[in-house]
Amino acid sequence: MNANIGRRQFMNVSLVGGTGLFIGGLGRISQGAETAQAGSLLVGAATTSITPDKPVPLDGHRGLRISNKVESPVTATALALESCNGDKTIDAAIIVSCDIVAIRQDIMEQVRSKVKPRLPDFDVNKLFLCATHTHNAPVTLEGRYTLPESGVMKPSEYSEFMTTRVADVVVESWQKRRVGKVGWAQGQAVVAQNRRATYADGTAKMYGATNIPEFRGMEGYEDHNLDVLFFWDQQNHLIATAVNIPCPSQDAEGGLSIHADFWHPVRQMLHDRYGKDLLVLGLAGAGGDQTSRPQYGKTADDRMRKLRGLTRLEEVARRIVNGWEDAFEIARKDIHNDIILRHCVKQIELPHRKVTEAEVAEAHKEAEKYAKIPAQRWNYRWHQAVVERYEAQKAGTEGPYKMELHVVRLGDVVITTNEFELFTDYGVQMKARSPAVQTFVIQLAAGSYGYLPTERAVRGGGYSAVIQSNRIGPEGGQVLVEETLKQIKELFQ
Repeated sequence: MNANIGRRQFMNVSLVGGTGLFIGGLGRISQGAETAQAGSLLVGAATTSITPDKPVPLDGHRGLRISNKVESPVTATALALESCNGDKTIDAAIIVSCDIVAIRQDIMEQVRSKVKPRLPDFDVNKLFLCATHTHNAPVTLEGRYTLPESGVMKPSEYSEFMTTRVADVVVESWQKRRVGKVGWAQGQAVVAQNRRATYADGTAKMYGATNIPEFRGMEGYEDHNLDVLFFWDQQNHLIATAVNIPCPSQDAEGGLSIHADFWHPVRQMLHDRYGKDLLVLGLAGAGGDQTSRPQYGKTADDRMRKLRGLTRLEEVARRIVNGWEDAFEIARKDIHNDIILRHCVKQIELPHRKVTEAEVAEAHKEAEKYAKIPAQRWNYRWHQAVVERYEAQKAGTEGPYKMELHVVRLGDVVITTNEFELFTDYGVQMKARSPAVQTFVIQLAAGSYGYLPTERAVRGGGYSAVIQSNRIGPEGGQVLVEETLKQIKELFQ
């Protein structure tokens, strides 16, 4: 389809003006006191399977796992948004949700390079991918594990397959865009459960025991807000929805099957109720310290689930869909045709977490332990990376980390990204201080750079908060918050 067809369909639609910062076309932010321009919203969406057709190494665990079946397909779903004044583009964004552990930088680069020649009028920097963080998806990074010589799809082979599929779905979503409508609302769903237990001696442990005398409580906050976007065509058919949950999808992590975790039954339930053509983007919010599995009260939770006749994944999906339907009921009362769409892409600098002499000594000792054991490749690299960071730090060659930040204003809501397994407290800061009515925080987007813990978590230690787990520490986390809020506020001036 010619991309201009969608534009010709809305040239006579009236536009609503506004005030504030204006992003002209697909260009840079203007710092002048220009008018923030509302325009007709074009929406396109498409989905595809990124499920491999042969065994693959599965990501997310220290030990090697080779898949032996497909429990549910892993997918990539693209949402294309464009705001136009007549036949002139005001701004645009393409968001792709992928059922995968993380978006490695080379994956993002491969997709953009494949999309660019096919969509020459679209600025590929305004395209970003994000991960739902299922731990039962293929590995995309070479060297993480020692793999068999044959019978397994290598990470580089899967990456080529995946990025080609993702590029196809990006192009399809852009070509399908038509004049549409948008609404938003907030529901609630008890999904996120803090997974870091704290103890009397001041330590903390991910998935630590909670039924022992030393247990003192869960370390951090749990965000049960469910932020949802809804998109309709001109005939008021619901065509797509984006669901932001501050929790990764790793309820059923482990085993040897490929699957999309709780997002698969969420999609199934919504398809059963609202039609199989509804496209669902799962957006993982700030949830680096969260899980969907209860850390206490498990017996009562299991009893309720069994009496309902549901699996764990189905129970989580039930909560999400119930919260989604509460939001849908409200969003239908406030649907928007002409809207402000403004997309800022900026590279920000974050300070690295400093490696201490005690930390590098311990990491060096552990790396030596695993260096000559091929099956322990993951553990060797986990510790050796700290040694290499210390050497760069000592030589003065490390420098700040440069992160790609996306901030998208869509009417009264804002979508913002980061590359981390971001602890929930940072997301709460962004939401609490944002001028938007609703703030969608998407983690593991446009890159992947490990956990980003709070100062409280670093004091407690344990996996996800030790130096091996973090490139960026609490100091960088606060810089991320401030830089993100700065860009949000500029878009709402």
